[in-house]
Amino acid sequence: MKKTFYIMRHGQTLFNVRRKIQGFCDSPLTELGIKQAKIASEYFSGVTFDHAYSSTSERCCDTLEIVTGNSMPYTRLKGLKEMNFGTFEGESEDLNPKDKVVFGTFFVAYGGEARDEVRERMVRTCTEIMEKDDHNVVLAVSHAGACLHFLSHWQDTTEERKKGWPNCTIFKYEYEDKVFKLLEIFRPELR
Repeated sequence: MKKTFYIMRHGQTLFNVRRKIQGFCDSPLTELGIKQAKIASEYFSGVTFDHAYSSTSERCCDTLEIVTGNSMPYTRLKGLKEMNFGTFEGESEDLNPKDKVVFGTFFVAYGGEARDEVRERMVRTCTEIMEKDDHNVVLAVSHAGACLHFLSHWQDTTEERKKGWPNCTIFKYEYEDKVFKLLEIFRPELR
């Protein structure tokens, strides 16, 4: 049976504005981040979710509550968290390695995660969610890197990386037989 899985990035945060690395650490949504979540909620007009999930980060929980109008319970899962950047958490984004190959394992030496670990964690977590009974239309709120690494398991992300995914970007997948197929990427426009 085909199911529908939506996973989205949280709204803009204080650390996004200040260009700080925020993986496992957290910062609050900005006013713009709140507005982005409200705009994203319009995308879901007419969609009824069976269940909703969020990363344990406050920025994701707040985004999910805004998107759903705080009208449904949700489950917080550590498996949906952003990549752990170790001792680089909260530091300037200028310290990120520019080489994408180096980036893949760079943070492990500093107590963080490798890109492959994040991808495996996201695939495992999202598959476990969608394998549950009565989970036919599901929303999960996560992070930019986590969403990218998840997508990279299912397809080449070269073209999508060029387009980028601003805060509150929504990825719509079809799920069947433990396979996620990307149907659409919605990048909310500010009005």
